[in-house]
Amino acid sequence: MGWLTKIFRGSTYKISEGQRQSRPAEEAVWNEPSSSTVVTDVLSEFDNEDIDRAIALSLSEEQRKSKGTGKDLHLDEDEQLARAIHESLNVESPPCARDNGSPPHARDNSSPPHARENSSHPRARENGIANGGNSIQHSPFMFSSGFRTCAGCHSEIGHGRFLSCMGAVWHPECFCCHACSQPIYDYEFSMSGNHPYHKTCYKERFHPKCDVCKQFIPTNMNGLIEYRAHPFWLQKYCPSHEVDGTPRCCSCERMEPRESRYVLLDDGRKLCLECLDSAVMDTTECQPLYLEIQEFYEGLNMKVEQQVPLLLVERQALNEAMEGEKTGHHHLPETRGLCLSEEQTVSTILRRPRMTGNKIMEMITEPYRLTRRCEVTAILILYGLPRLLTGSILAHEMMHAWLRLKGYRTLSPEIEEGICQVLAHMWIESEIMAGSSSNAASTSSSSSSSISSKKGGRSQFERKLGDFFKHQIESDTSVAYGNGFRSGNQAVLQYGLKRTLEHIWLTGTWPF
Repeated sequence: MGWLTKIFRGSTYKISEGQRQSRPAEEAVWNEPSSSTVVTDVLSEFDNEDIDRAIALSLSEEQRKSKGTGKDLHLDEDEQLARAIHESLNVESPPCARDNGSPPHARDNSSPPHARENSSHPRARENGIANGGNSIQHSPFMFSSGFRTCAGCHSEIGHGRFLSCMGAVWHPECFCCHACSQPIYDYEFSMSGNHPYHKTCYKERFHPKCDVCKQFIPTNMNGLIEYRAHPFWLQKYCPSHEVDGTPRCCSCERMEPRESRYVLLDDGRKLCLECLDSAVMDTTECQPLYLEIQEFYEGLNMKVEQQVPLLLVERQALNEAMEGEKTGHHHLPETRGLCLSEEQTVSTILRRPRMTGNKIMEMITEPYRLTRRCEVTAILILYGLPRLLTGSILAHEMMHAWLRLKGYRTLSPEIEEGICQVLAHMWIESEIMAGSSSNAASTSSSSSSSISSKKGGRSQFERKLGDFFKHQIESDTSVAYGNGFRSGNQAVLQYGLKRTLEHIWLTGTWPF
């Protein structure tokens, strides 16, 4: 099963001179910071020459006034201009940008990033200003009351400083972070949709965290947030965990989080606590499930008449038995079940092992001599797997046994493994349907001796686990198991199981 690689994408915005200019993001990236803060001051409207001229004009007009020239109207206008300029010289200049480590970056993510294959989303640097970053303009205009309206409180902005950003003007105390509701005094900020955020608040809310180490997922060499995700569980994690020895559950394939510990089986496999909850650990414990599978086959008019031994074994015993078997197809990289036709001695698990801490201890096994009374000598299943996975493997191997006992010709791997996967898939579907219906009366869910029944019904995780095992069969990429299942399932849906098996008996191929 392939894992997904996720990279985030977004669009950038630039606010300049109080006006926002939209620019689409570069292909699969957000550019790193390059713009600077824009701060405007009313004094920029005047240069030194204009100021000197106005002051000189004012002094000249005062001399004319003492002589009584009769031009009082012009005198009043020039004197007002000089006073306005003089007052503007005493206005406090706008403060410099706060040196608080790292101003927030301007970004627009209309919604939190969703994991999808080959998608990208920008990641702002920890320090600096993002290209196209949102800037706040601090302007000490001294206009009369009512000249502008605050976009936050919708009241008039009188004399004093105000902010110009997001295509509007604000009182400094009205421009607040959407997350913490505190004013944003920094010159750079982040955005999601139409809401502004402090950079730290934005990161805490939208920057993805690793489900394994619980840290913010770092950027790759291109400055993008990149992580891996399981295609079913959508567990996201840093790419480094694929090579740093972080273990996976041998059943559900989820990575082990740092705050929990998986159970270590004696053959080196690791099992999460949720899968351990319904794990089948010895041969005796598996017998009730074996009876359920036999009843399932009887319900399909495919009863297995011969008594075929079922044994739960360790990984080493399963591999040794596979080497001693002359025929059969095996699903690499690990075989979890075998239908044997040869006589040999197999080491089977006699009693459920004891768990000490997070380790399985005191495994008790005994040799079991297989004798050939029919075409099938035994079915072997790997121990320590959840009930639903154990059952699906058992349903698969039971189909191998049925084909051999009914005298089917030697089939190609795609045909034989494909039809066996169809039966495994059918059994899991029956279990899922039985578990989702309170009035289900199918034999696969009514047995009082099953592990799930002993625990008072199937847990929510076990139902989800059933969906995962069904998904595994459906999405298998191998030729024999994956393509074989999809072809076999199509044939059964189109012609029915009985007609499909009859066609395989006659031709050794699918009925299409």
